[in-house]
Amino acid sequence: MEFNKLQHVPSVIEIKQVAEQLKGVISETPLEFSASLSARYGANIYLKREDLQVVRSYKIRGAYHKISNIPSELKSKGVVAASAGNHAQGVALACALLGIQAHIFMPKSTPLQKVEAVRFFGKEKVRIYLVGETYDEAFTASRKFCETNGAIYIPPFDDFDIIAGQATVTLEILDTLVPDFLFVAIGGGGLAAGASLVLPPSTSLIGVEPAGAPSMQQSLAASEVVVLEEIDRFVDGASVKQVGAKTFAICQKGLSRMLTVSKKDLCQTMLDLYALGSMIVEPAGALSVAGLEEMAEEIKGKTVVCVISGGNFDPKRFPEIKSLASA
Repeated sequence: MEFNKLQHVPSVIEIKQVAEQLKGVISETPLEFSASLSARYGANIYLKREDLQVVRSYKIRGAYHKISNIPSELKSKGVVAASAGNHAQGVALACALLGIQAHIFMPKSTPLQKVEAVRFFGKEKVRIYLVGETYDEAFTASRKFCETNGAIYIPPFDDFDIIAGQATVTLEILDTLVPDFLFVAIGGGGLAAGASLVLPPSTSLIGVEPAGAPSMQQSLAASEVVVLEEIDRFVDGASVKQVGAKTFAICQKGLSRMLTVSKKDLCQTMLDLYALGSMIVEPAGALSVAGLEEMAEEIKGKTVVCVISGGNFDPKRFPEIKSLASA
């Protein structure tokens, strides 16, 4: 079953109303000045620390907004999501806070740490189904469950309610300063679409994707949503074969530029963030910072914000990251 409060592209007024609704639920994450990055690039660079969010990513914003608006008569049906990571955690916590049953479908290959995180945030309000070897198989199973049980599907990005929630990240940034450049990671496009809707024309929105999954870049080049045949899933929080139709339409108008980052450069950025700021970020969370290098000349003397979109990363994987960075 589908439920949508917003049937149209959210307005700034509506997004501000969402921000009010989220008060007391989410953390207003810090906007930190990075002295090391600012010195390196000759710019004033700030980091929006969504890795410090309650579920260690911005995903709780969209998930809570959408689930909280489900009518009372439909809540008993429960909600369903397919995710191997941050979206699942956002849905799980939202359902625990709202007293709604969540059914989370994850591939069998999902690391135990992520499965346990979903269980922790959802408590007795989450049931986890480990299905198939890939996300696509888990997604198919989740949709069948929805059809059979009449539950409400909560999409990860291609949804106006979700986009409105993610837009509150950028609203918080604008409460402090108006940057010349805003760098955001792009997977399905929810975070970038939300930013597009609230940024003033004076701010250039820069999207950053993994080189192994350039779904937004190729879609923009083709002027339509493109489905990639194969992707590298290393950046699990931002590697999708296909961006959303709604997010694409918004990003097509709002993005100033798209960048892609190699796995090697991304891993080095993760190591740098840990060495310089004791920050443990997931690969998707480091994408925005990794994109700075390609625009080093353009950002000199400018005010720049990079959204650190998530920090769900197992430190035990640092030897692997170090090996990939030096490959």
